[in-house]
Formats: sequence, C-alpha cells, structure tokens
Amino acid sequence: MWAKRLMWILWPAFLAACAMEMLVFGFVDPSDIQWQGAALTWSRQTFYTLSFFAFWLVISGASALTCLLGMGPAEVNGWEKDAPRLRDPAPALD
Repeated sequence: MWAKRLMWILWPAFLAACAMEMLVFGFVDPSDIQWQGAALTWSRQTFYTLSFFAFWLVISGASALTCLLGMGPAEVNGWEKDAPRLRDPAPALD
C-alpha cells in the first residue's frame, strides 16, 4: 500500500514540476540569475536540473501532506490493520 501511496505523491508532483520548469524558464534565463550580487557560474543544464529537483521536492511535500490529510485517524495512528483508506464523509445536514 505504501508503494501505491508513494506513486500517488510522486507522479503528480513530477508532472507539476515539469510544468513549473517550462513556465518558469519560459520567462527566466538562467544566465541572468544572480546570487548575492554575483552571477552564477553554473551551466544552463546544471541550473535547469537543480531547479527541476527543487520544484519536484517542494511539490512532493505538498502532495504528501494532501495524502496525509486524506487518511483517517485510525490509519494514521495505526490503530487498525484494515482501516479505511479515506475518512468517512461528514454526515449530511437535514
């Protein structure tokens, strides 16, 4: 089950990181970026690669938090082995 959850987190985060990479570097040239007033001496490929992994890491964290918030308390705390995957919906107001 953990492998399935990991794919729920990493695959959408990968796709979102790809989109972020295209969006950001459609407007920003890596050779124009400066760090503390000095130009970075990294190659474009290095900058693209490191920024992609940074985007992927941040978006994976957000996806993992979303997955955690979708779990029920019994599943998070390990109270039951066969806990439901998602919480029961809130009761309807009549």
